Amino acid sequence: MGYHLNFTLIWRHFDRLWGGLVLSLELAAAAILIGIVIGLALAVLHVSGGRGVRAAIAAYVEFIRNVPLILLVYLVFYGLPTVVDIVYSPTVSFVATLALYAGAYLVEVFRSGLEAVPRGLIDAGKAIGLTPWRRLVHVRLPTMLRITLPALSNTFVSLFKDTSVASVIAVPELTYGAQWINFNTFRIVEVYLVVTGMYLVAGYAILLLLRLLERRYAVGR
Repeated sequence: MGYHLNFTLIWRHFDRLWGGLVLSLELAAAAILIGIVIGLALAVLHVSGGRGVRAAIAAYVEFIRNVPLILLVYLVFYGLPTVVDIVYSPTVSFVATLALYAGAYLVEVFRSGLEAVPRGLIDAGKAIGLTPWRRLVHVRLPTMLRITLPALSNTFVSLFKDTSVASVIAVPELTYGAQWINFNTFRIVEVYLVVTGMYLVAGYAILLLLRLLERRYAVGR
């Protein structure tokens, strides 16, 4: 028996997909902002800290990078409250998890960017009497951000797609909305075709905006 496409029920419940897409973007934005703070702070500590500090940061990075995101989501949402007396919503739990996940990847991006800052710029800062802190704020960080923009673009798009994992703890983002429609209408092909298109358009829009920033602030301009 042939399968006939019918998008009527999908459009009837499209508000769930649209609301889910908006929430996915919000989750990604919140996690990325927190992840940037984590990654930047740890990258600076890694570059300027001692061997013990670098070892601790490396352990955090390797742990996060070698554990699946979905497992981290389960550990934070289900495991942590059983060990520590803490209560939080699925949304807060996921943002915290994705931020820690993002931070581990951004540490490496920012660290490599800091190490790629031309030595001449740092020496020039010393020559005009800038303190180490001022050299970091006015010379190293701005240059590093311009160097790392291409890598940041790919990381941010990847983190947006990773918000789909939030569906496993019932955060009503885009993939969760698709699952709800599928369970209630049994139009699996139609709903996931629509959701695939929404992810593609949103991801490409994010990438396009970041590419514009790259062209605007690229090193050498």
